[in-house]
Amino acid sequence: MQNRFGLKDFFLFALVIAFGVIVILRTDQADRAWEKSEQMLTKISNLEAQVGRVESKLDSGAGWIRSPGGAGGSEEGSVAQEVKPQGSDNAAKDESWARAGVPIAWQPARQLTNDPRGKTGFKQGGEFTEIYEAQTKVLTPSISTDVYSRRMQELVLEALADLDPVTLKRRGLLAEAWQVDPEGLWLRARLRPGVRFSDGTPLTTEDIRWSFHDYIMNEQIDAERDRSVMRDSINEVKVIDARTVEFTFKERLFLNVDNALSMFVLPKHILSKLSPAQINQSTGLMVGSGPFKMKDFSIERQWTQPADVVLERNEQYWGPKPALAAIRIQAITEEIGRLNAFAKGDADMITPSAPQFEAKKKEPEWAERANFLNWVNMRSGYSFIAWNCGERNGKLTPFHDQRVRIGMTHALDREKMIRDIWKGYGVVAKGNMNPDSPGAAKEIKPYPYDVARAKALFKEAGWEDRDNNNVLEDKNGTEFAFEFSYSGGSEIAERIAKFVKDAYQAVGIKVTLKQSEWSVYQDLMKKRDFDAITLGWGANGPESDPRQIYHSESIKNQGDNFAQWKSPAADKLIEDGRREMDFDKRQLVWAGLERVLHAEQPYTYVRVPPWLRFASKRAGNVVTYPKGMQLDEFFIGGGTVQANPGAN
Repeated sequence: MQNRFGLKDFFLFALVIAFGVIVILRTDQADRAWEKSEQMLTKISNLEAQVGRVESKLDSGAGWIRSPGGAGGSEEGSVAQEVKPQGSDNAAKDESWARAGVPIAWQPARQLTNDPRGKTGFKQGGEFTEIYEAQTKVLTPSISTDVYSRRMQELVLEALADLDPVTLKRRGLLAEAWQVDPEGLWLRARLRPGVRFSDGTPLTTEDIRWSFHDYIMNEQIDAERDRSVMRDSINEVKVIDARTVEFTFKERLFLNVDNALSMFVLPKHILSKLSPAQINQSTGLMVGSGPFKMKDFSIERQWTQPADVVLERNEQYWGPKPALAAIRIQAITEEIGRLNAFAKGDADMITPSAPQFEAKKKEPEWAERANFLNWVNMRSGYSFIAWNCGERNGKLTPFHDQRVRIGMTHALDREKMIRDIWKGYGVVAKGNMNPDSPGAAKEIKPYPYDVARAKALFKEAGWEDRDNNNVLEDKNGTEFAFEFSYSGGSEIAERIAKFVKDAYQAVGIKVTLKQSEWSVYQDLMKKRDFDAITLGWGANGPESDPRQIYHSESIKNQGDNFAQWKSPAADKLIEDGRREMDFDKRQLVWAGLERVLHAEQPYTYVRVPPWLRFASKRAGNVVTYPKGMQLDEFFIGGGTVQANPGAN
């Protein structure tokens, strides 16, 4: 049987040859095709930016609109004119949404405190890389509990109001106006027009209602930190219309208004599709209306550690858009690793250790590479050692006794710690209040380093060296021993741990050191599985509610009173202070709380630290504020660093 080469075979043969030619041509032109693809992606990105700006202006009335052409409102023959956004001084103010007889606090349209445009070296675009000292485990709002995730959330998520970076006064963000009940029992707020989530979906008051009732207050969702703050404050969030929302409060509390205005607004259309179990197990459900957004956000492919977190400029943003195209957040736990990354140009900002900061100031080449930032702000907070005042594994720790806790503070030379570990940066902390705060008890001084007093207190509590082996024992012969937990990867943390061990072993106490990575460290606190632990608290506002940390109710449900400290006197002062609406009177109550904390020492307060940063010289418009830093004002291109504009 013969095979014939027919017309069909000819066409198939020609097709194969043609395909081969195409492959060769594509291979030869790969570089040019890739370049064209990159150009196309850039054009698409620019187009998205333009569309986002046009949509925001059309939706909000902020920008170019058409004036009615005649008495009948016809647009034919009209001309374009620029108007200011509603809520500014010259805007027409619709008050139909408001309650009668109560003043309206109109809020100006959001502007950058220090706009980078026009500054020397200003450029659009570029990626800014910051390295954090620890790897956050979860970015999902209210599920996450660490300061690192909070920093990123503040770039992506928004609330009805935020704090002015300089004055620290509350100013409108998503809200263009609000009213506050003279009796302090309700707040009504009006959304700005044209606000969208980063996926383009309009943000409405139903999202606000859902964020409170169906997310934060849902007992099946692991949001106890936020729930503990909101539970005793907000009674109901009621939708009046698509742009008007009303909060009713359970009773007069000083932080009612702040709690309502500072709550992040979450996207109902995304999160309501998930079960509480899915939310609790999530790692990166972070979608908001802020100036930045998660790159390639997907419920199915959420961000997970140890990947970098990349936040891109939100082209749908309703406010002034950042100059930066993206912010990259990396985590390097080792101090030398962070320093090396900065030195190689792989990072634009790091938090150096105090010894690194002091050493590099003396090196001329570093003056050409880095700006040295050193300032105290509202987030400086305080570092401490928390003593487990309750039970661990069903057994009381030695620190349930107040005398022991005071003795532990006397036995620790905190001034030497600051000199040796932090090269003198910072001051000894005396309590939970910043020494310059109006709520600080001015007469209180830090407990002095006094070994003799420490031993006397230990003996009074039943701990003494009964067999002359240089170890304290109780009357049953049980040695005084405890485990000191700390987060690893930091030279400073290692030095703190060694200092603590040496200090307490010198007075007859056995210390075992336990190092953990940050995610495990957080679990130790939640489970109360520690004897003593070192940490730091920072504030998100100029005045905080102490209930979250110090009230006995905050021991429950993995709340932030992980020291398990119970004090009826402190509980009463916290409740009294929260209900005192007069600022000056409330500060007197907080001073009383600081006195109780000083007397009972659930924490040994170690240090009030300044913020230290190395910022690359290629970063422009870097401003150190009383609030902290505003990354949405940065640009890549070089520039000067402005000192704290709110400093005295």
